[in-house]
Amino acid sequence: MKQQIPELLAPAGNLEKLKIALAYGADAVYLGGRQFGLRAYADNFSLEDMKEGIDYAHKLKKKVYVTMNIFARNNDFDGMEDYVHSLKQINADAVILSDPGILELVKETEPELEIHLSTQANNTNYRSAMFWHKLGVKRIILARELSLDEIRYIHDNTPDTLQLEAFIHGAMCMSYSGRCTISNYLSGRDANKGECTQPCRWKYNVVEEKRPGEYMPVIEDATGTYLFNSKDLCMLNYIPQLLQVGLSSLKIEGRMKSAYYAASVIAPYRKELDTFVKDPDGYVFEPKNMLELKKASHRPFTTGFYFGKLEAEGSQYEDSSYNRTYQFVAQLLENQQDQLRILVEQRNHFQVGEKLEIMQAGEDFLDYEVREMYDEEMNPISTAPHPQQKIYLPFYGSLKPWSLFRRKNK
Repeated sequence: MKQQIPELLAPAGNLEKLKIALAYGADAVYLGGRQFGLRAYADNFSLEDMKEGIDYAHKLKKKVYVTMNIFARNNDFDGMEDYVHSLKQINADAVILSDPGILELVKETEPELEIHLSTQANNTNYRSAMFWHKLGVKRIILARELSLDEIRYIHDNTPDTLQLEAFIHGAMCMSYSGRCTISNYLSGRDANKGECTQPCRWKYNVVEEKRPGEYMPVIEDATGTYLFNSKDLCMLNYIPQLLQVGLSSLKIEGRMKSAYYAASVIAPYRKELDTFVKDPDGYVFEPKNMLELKKASHRPFTTGFYFGKLEAEGSQYEDSSYNRTYQFVAQLLENQQDQLRILVEQRNHFQVGEKLEIMQAGEDFLDYEVREMYDEEMNPISTAPHPQQKIYLPFYGSLKPWSLFRRKNK
């Protein structure tokens, strides 16, 4: 039987990120509007931008899911029915929610609107999955605390009409599927309203009341850990295992990450998935795809709970810093082959003499040395210091739309 490939689902923090995610291989994206979602500090979408993004995706035969995954208070329902009507009118492919009250409202307001259950609902067993499915949920986004064996068991004990989705890459939360009150307690910003300040990644010491100024480090012992800084989830080199447990969708985390991050992460997963599906029996992992993946900003990687209980090596205790080996410096705006040049938009400072790499969707990167630069009036310049400055660069040939330029950090 031919191997079925699951959907590759990517984050879209704004309209540009949506288009880049789809260009670099995502089959679908998830995004938040300006209400009812759990990413208060992402750019998020107006209804007008959301409609443009949905129309753009549908022309490519791809999908857009909209988050409504807050834990609602009474006043959160004000205006929600109108919002749900709007989502249906602009042809959103599904809403992602976790609150039973919101589920009931969506079903009453737009019964035909597809519903996905957020990971915030902490679904960890097949009976719970069946409970939600009977209420009208088409897809369960599983809790991140499940192993591959547990996911397979849920798949084997639920009907084919229920889809399963799981996170395969991105930041991990120290709390159970994101249900955390530390941010609210320490800063007044509610993680379950999309305002998490990530205090789990702060550096902590213990001070005994009668010994002020004597700081004792917080460490892990055999009984567990209390506040910790998780490594990032990465399952790139376990594609065969992921495709054997019945998942319909493989999800990448990161609506607040950059467009460069999205492209750098999506592309390697797209390549590995396509390679495996083309020849499952002859599949061999391609190490250069992991090298590409690591060119995005990331913490050290872990496989999370997929192969059993997450042990101490799943956390990074020394610091909460990212590995940043490359920097995004420009984005292609236009090919001008007749003029032997390209127009790019600056995203970080770069200058004549620097060696860059050009990312193109579905292709290996190209080396590029900046030997000449010109401003919009075609005056020669030696540096590009201004944010989003438009610059002409000599180029023989053509680049794919949404090509990105990066520089290796020294």
